[in-house]
Amino acid sequence: MNRHWNGSRPLSRRQMLQAASAGFGSLALTGLLGLEQARAATAAPLAIREPHFAPKAKRVIFLFMHGGPSQVDTFDYKPLLKRDHGKPLPFARPKVVSSETFNLLQSPWEFKQYGQSGMWVSDLFPETARLVDDICFIKSMYGSNSRHGGALLEMHTGSDTFIRPSMGSWITYGLGSENQSMPGYVTICPSQSHGGANNYGSAFLPAPYAGTPVGSVGVPAREARIPFISNRETPRGIQRMEIDFTQQLNRQQLETTGPDRALEGRIESFELAFRMQAEAPQLQDISGESEATRKLYGLDNPVSEDFGRQCLMARRLSEKGVRFVQVSHTYKWDQHTQLRRDHDQNAHEVDRPIAGLLRDLKARGLLKDTLVIWGGEFGRTPTAQGSDGRDHNPEAFTMWMAGGGTKAGLAYGATDDYGYYSVENKVHFHDLHATILHLLGLDHLKLTFRYAGRDFRLTDVHGKVVDGIIA
Repeated sequence: MNRHWNGSRPLSRRQMLQAASAGFGSLALTGLLGLEQARAATAAPLAIREPHFAPKAKRVIFLFMHGGPSQVDTFDYKPLLKRDHGKPLPFARPKVVSSETFNLLQSPWEFKQYGQSGMWVSDLFPETARLVDDICFIKSMYGSNSRHGGALLEMHTGSDTFIRPSMGSWITYGLGSENQSMPGYVTICPSQSHGGANNYGSAFLPAPYAGTPVGSVGVPAREARIPFISNRETPRGIQRMEIDFTQQLNRQQLETTGPDRALEGRIESFELAFRMQAEAPQLQDISGESEATRKLYGLDNPVSEDFGRQCLMARRLSEKGVRFVQVSHTYKWDQHTQLRRDHDQNAHEVDRPIAGLLRDLKARGLLKDTLVIWGGEFGRTPTAQGSDGRDHNPEAFTMWMAGGGTKAGLAYGATDDYGYYSVENKVHFHDLHATILHLLGLDHLKLTFRYAGRDFRLTDVHGKVVDGIIA
């Protein structure tokens, strides 16, 4: 039987199928490549979605040390630094950011072994040191950028040159939120420099997957609140009517204009904000926490009180179903000078709260499926900058994980004898991202979003899962 193609000459069945085959293939390919988007579009943006495979972790808490903690002064013990203090580095150094660094600089802190695993930790972190048997250290991290701005973006988004969705956004996009009355991604007191909101933004992902900032740098944690979360002037029923009317107008506009991500995001944000009024105030109120818990997090000490509040809020948010929570010790670890003074102060501010968080999560049975991550955007040189500082070093640094299906009491990878380069089982940020997604049950190759004619993912065209740290 003949068919006419747009009213032109008749085509046989075979000719019609041949002509249309490329279109059928494109439809199939589009369906495969758009699987994640199609899956996300079938429900509310933050609705719980099934992972690709059985996860080991359900949620993430990221303890971000902005500035770049020194690996050779914290968790990467290098006895040759002490032996060869003051001598030239015996091999070529990489490109550095600032002025030329000088000879080898020994750590001002003593290292000791802790736990059954015998992990080496410096005197900077005495409380965290007692928990090494619960921690998986990655001592062979490296990045691609030696400047704070690029390094922060790379760590948070996978790209140091383009605006891309943050890892918290990708995770929330892939899994949704366990609490429909709260954002899926919250960042407490985030940095406003070195990329600022781009480090927790959703970029081309829909707006509901962006991080919700609570406070900001310079705002004491006790004053960090989700703004305008309560309305004492308008009864809840009247608010619902106002929002319904506004949403009706917005949806009418959508019918006129067609798809509009900005407007769709605004519609969802209004709904989420309304639901948050019933959930967020009580979550932000820590007055019901016991004195023992407050002390556990260091809230009884003015030095550790601020970061302790952040860590306590992270536990409360995670416990109530927020998928990804970041707390930031904001831009304090950049010791080009005064290494001993400032690293010591920084560690006093965060050590007890970090240990308290790990102990609290473990006691509540949450650590097994909560992935806790600690680290900065790069490490520091084992050589001196000036007389008492260290320069940026993206070639080698330490990050650690706890819980969430990681191997406890493990040191993975290694640096050279002085800690300048990662040399054994190197782990790039792309590999770290692939591994985080894997622990959450997400295949980093399949978690994609089509934008501007191509499929993007957190790891771009890179990344390998670090199987050696997975329990």
